[in-house]
Amino acid sequence: MLASKRIFILLGVVLLTLYLTVPSFAQENNFSSKDYEKSQFDIEMRDGIKLHAVVYAPKDTTQDYPILMKRTPYSCRPYEEGKVPERIMHNPHLQKEGFIFVCQDVRGRWMSEGDYTTMTPNREDPDKIDESSDTYDTVEWLINNIPNNNGKVGQWGISYPGFYTTAGLPDAHPAMAASSPQAPISDFFFDDFHHHGAYLMSYWYVTPLFGIQHEGPTDTAWYNFTDTGTQDGYYFYESITPLSKADKYYSEENFFWQELKTHPNYDEFWQSRNILPHLKDIDHPVMTVGGWFDAEDLYGPLNTYRSIEEKNPDTENTIVMGPWSHGQWASGNSHQSVGEIYFGEGISAFYQKEIEYPFFMKHLKGTDTKELPEAYMFDTGKKSWSTFDHWPPKRVQQESWYIHSDGDLNSKKPNNTNQKYTEYKSDIDNPVPYKEESELVFIPQDYMTDDQRFASRRPDVVTFETEVLEEDVTLAGDILADLFVSTSGTASDWVVKLVDVYPPSIEENEHTPKNVEFDNYHQMVRSEVMRGRFRDSYENPEPFKPNKVTNIELPLQDVYHTFKKGHKIQIQIQSTWFPLVDLNPQKYVPNIFEADENDFQDAIQRIYHSSKYPTSIDVKVLEKN
Repeated sequence: MLASKRIFILLGVVLLTLYLTVPSFAQENNFSSKDYEKSQFDIEMRDGIKLHAVVYAPKDTTQDYPILMKRTPYSCRPYEEGKVPERIMHNPHLQKEGFIFVCQDVRGRWMSEGDYTTMTPNREDPDKIDESSDTYDTVEWLINNIPNNNGKVGQWGISYPGFYTTAGLPDAHPAMAASSPQAPISDFFFDDFHHHGAYLMSYWYVTPLFGIQHEGPTDTAWYNFTDTGTQDGYYFYESITPLSKADKYYSEENFFWQELKTHPNYDEFWQSRNILPHLKDIDHPVMTVGGWFDAEDLYGPLNTYRSIEEKNPDTENTIVMGPWSHGQWASGNSHQSVGEIYFGEGISAFYQKEIEYPFFMKHLKGTDTKELPEAYMFDTGKKSWSTFDHWPPKRVQQESWYIHSDGDLNSKKPNNTNQKYTEYKSDIDNPVPYKEESELVFIPQDYMTDDQRFASRRPDVVTFETEVLEEDVTLAGDILADLFVSTSGTASDWVVKLVDVYPPSIEENEHTPKNVEFDNYHQMVRSEVMRGRFRDSYENPEPFKPNKVTNIELPLQDVYHTFKKGHKIQIQIQSTWFPLVDLNPQKYVPNIFEADENDFQDAIQRIYHSSKYPTSIDVKVLEKN
C-alpha cells in the first residue's frame, strides 16, 4: 500500500477524500460494452454433461486478455445472440480494462444439462464429479478454445456464485491465477437457511428457487414462488406455524424443502456440503469479500478466509469486509447505508477501483503494484477503512464482560451476594419480532443495523449495558457469548445481540432518514441465534433438563466496530426472533419440521450471573496506538 494511503487511513479521514487522493492504476484500454463480442458454447465435462457458457471477448484481437469467469445457478442472461448488456461485469474498471468475461450456468440450471444439487459436495476422489472438476474442465476448454487469451484465468462470484468460486479452489487448474469468493456460502447449516441449527424461516419463501429440477436446458424460469396473498411477512409466516402447515405449498417435487425437513440435524447430508474442510493445497491468490451487515452470508466469508489461512499459511490470502448488506459492494450507488445507518459516500466505488481492480490486474495482467494488505476492514463505528497484517489483529486484548443482576455489563466477575439470575417468560403466542414494523419483507436485510429500543422495552428481552464510555472502545475480531441458562421446558432458542446505544444528546444530520431520531438510538451491531438442542453437538441434539443450569457457547461472528466516547455497549438476550427464525416449540421434539400445535408451550427462562455461573461476552478489544 502506498504510504500516503496508509497515513490517510490511520488518520481516519473521510472516505471520499481518500478516494480522491490515492493514485489510480493506469488504464491502457477504455472498452465499452460495444467493444465486446458475444459467443456461446456448450462445454462438455468429463462425464459427458454439457454446461452452457456465455463469453464476452474484446473485439480488438491485437492483444491477449486474461479470462475472468463466474459460475452461477442464477442464469447467464441475456441468451439472445449478439445481445451484449451495458454492464457485463459490476466493476466498470475491469470492463474498461479489457478481459474475456465468461459466465457459466452450473449443472442442472438454465441452459446447462444435468441434475442440480444443493451445495454440491466436494469429492476428493478425482474420478468423481463435483464443482471443482466442473471448474477445472471448463478452464481447460476455455484456454484451449477461446482465441486471444493469455493463459491466465480468474474466478469470482457473489452469494451462491461465491460458493462456486470457493468450490473451484480445491484441485484448481494450473491456469487459475486469482480467485475472489464474495459473500460465499460455505456451510448451509450456518448460513442462509440455518444459523447454528435454527431454521431461518425468512428464507422459506425462496425455497423453490433451489428446490425444483428442470427437465432440460431452458432460457425461461421453470420454478414459481408462492402466492402468499399478503405483503405482511409476519402475518403469513404465522399462518404456516408450525412448519408442518407449510407442506401445502411445497410438494414432493420441491426436493430442497424435503431435504430441509428430513435433515433437521447436522448429519452427513449437511456435513458433506461443507466446503471448508477441502480448502487446502491452494496455490494461487485469494481475496474473500463480505459485508459486516450481510443478513444472508456472514459466516461464509469470515470462515472461508479463516479456513484458507489455517490450511494454506504460505498462500496470498486477503479478506475485505465493508459496511455492506448482501452484495452491496457491486452497486453503483454512491450513497452507502444499511437500514437507517449511513456510512459514507463512494465506499463501493473505492472498493471496486482500489481493491478489486488492482487484485485482478496484478494476478491476471501482471500490473506492477504492491500487495494488498492481509485484511482491509471497515470500522462500522468510526466509519473509516483500516488495514491489518493479520485478522483478527495481533494487537488485541482478550476480555470478558460479565452481566450482573442490576443490569450492568462490565469486566468484574459477579459474586454470590448478588441475585443469581434474571428471569423472563418466553410467551409462545407473543414472540419477539426481529423488526418493529408490522409489515415485514420476505427476504430481510436492514434489520442488521435496526434500532433495538422496541425489543429492549419488552419483558421477554433482558438487557445489560455498560456505563457511559469515557473513551472509545474498538472491538476487532470474533465474539463469543458464554451463557449460563435454564429453561422450564425441554427445548429453547437463545438469541444474543450486541448493541451500540447512542447518547441522548446526539443530533441528526443531512443523511438521517425522515422520521428517524438518533437520540438514544439502539443500533444493532451483531446478533446470532442458537437452537439450544445443539449446544453440545450439532449432529446429536439433546433436550434440556427442566430448570437445570446449562452452559451454551454461542459464536456471534466477527466485528470491527468502535463504540464511541459517550455511547454505551448493550447486550440483549431473548428466546424468540420471529419470523426471522421459526418458533421453537419449547418442548423437545425430534424434528421441529414435524411438530404440531400441541407441542408448543410457554417457558420460564433464566440467565445466570453468579460467581459459579458467570454469563459473559468474550471480546477482542483493539489496543490503542
